[in-house]
Amino acid sequence: MVIWFIGLSGSGKTTLGIKLTEELRKKYDNVVFLDGDILRDVWGDDIDHSIKGREKNAKRISNLCKVLDKQGLFVVASVLSIFPDWQRWNRENFSEYFEIFLDVPIKVLLERDTKDLYKKAKKGELKNVVGLDIPFPKPYKPDLILSDWPSDESPDETLLKILKNISHI
Repeated sequence: MVIWFIGLSGSGKTTLGIKLTEELRKKYDNVVFLDGDILRDVWGDDIDHSIKGREKNAKRISNLCKVLDKQGLFVVASVLSIFPDWQRWNRENFSEYFEIFLDVPIKVLLERDTKDLYKKAKKGELKNVVGLDIPFPKPYKPDLILSDWPSDESPDETLLKILKNISHI
């Protein structure tokens, strides 16, 4: 099974992905956490953040998830994920796929800006920032939408909501 967190930078994908992984590991010993930023480093950061580079990265992450899924591992992936075709590919190629969309408005992310990405982009110091100069298409039919997280609840409260929705595993 692959549980796939989608959202703009700063939406909480990594925070919730790590929390979910830790919780699943209490019950299963075969859980892997993958993060898009970390995987870029693992692969030597050999691609840029252009749409073409991002698509290559999406392909790599989805294919890695497929390999791990075929080996019977639970995969929790936190990925910006701007390609509907790859999201569709995930649904068609994983044994089970559960997509969680963190729908945080850009206004909130601009205020939060945990990595200073948006600030640098607004100053012209950074290009190819999704949500500003690269469009972010909302996922077609996510299995769970978490709106404006984490402004109104703690990560633990949100984690409980996620766990209720994946209780079948």
